Amino acid sequence: MIGGFGPTELLVIFAAIFLLFGASKLPELANSMGKSMGEFRKAQRESELSLKDYENSLEHIREEEKKLKDNLKLEPIEVDTKEKHTTN
Repeated sequence: MIGGFGPTELLVIFAAIFLLFGASKLPELANSMGKSMGEFRKAQRESELSLKDYENSLEHIREEEKKLKDNLKLEPIEVDTKEKHTTN
């Protein structure tokens, strides 16, 4: 069963398509459906690759941010609070 359709339902659907489009149009219809599926799969692959590239760039940014934070950790600086008076 495909998508909940049994053999009888599929036969009725194919017969209705045959009656609507005729025998001469069926090869053209199948060809255009095949091209459409190919274009859909191509677009799907491209969007998946684009998403992976975006995720990789985010991971790279996170790593760079972590490196910067680690480099910016400063040691406390001792400040001399005693005032020095100089005479000129």
